[in-house]
Amino acid sequence: MAISYKDVRNDRQWKASTGLSEQQFKSLVKLFEKAYEQLFGVSMLERQNNSTNESTFKTYEDLLFFSLYSLKSGLTYDLLGLTFGLDGANAYQNQALGLRVLRAALEQGGHMPKRAYQSVEDFKEHWSEENEILLDVT
Repeated sequence: MAISYKDVRNDRQWKASTGLSEQQFKSLVKLFEKAYEQLFGVSMLERQNNSTNESTFKTYEDLLFFSLYSLKSGLTYDLLGLTFGLDGANAYQNQALGLRVLRAALEQGGHMPKRAYQSVEDFKEHWSEENEILLDVT
């Protein structure tokens, strides 16, 4: 039996499986859908109908949940596949797809953190209003 976002019953499970509350997840789904359609020029359903392969994740919610769960859980692709009813290679491919769409959604929504700077001056300007900066460089 594969896990689904429909199986999540309370806020504690939402945060444990995705890092988000149910409401945050639903808000992110809207951005995710928009980003998906901008990246591919068609809806998920249209893209699936034009493919000869059977899609594991049929909805935006399914793909987003899988993507967030994969990040939150830290499972290997084989275990991630087992959890969602697919093989390790498909888990890898679906995670890559989901993360591509998620990155685009966060960038379009203005929620993606800045990760690169053109110069030291650019860095200083970006953080000029902050008194303290903590960096996790593990």
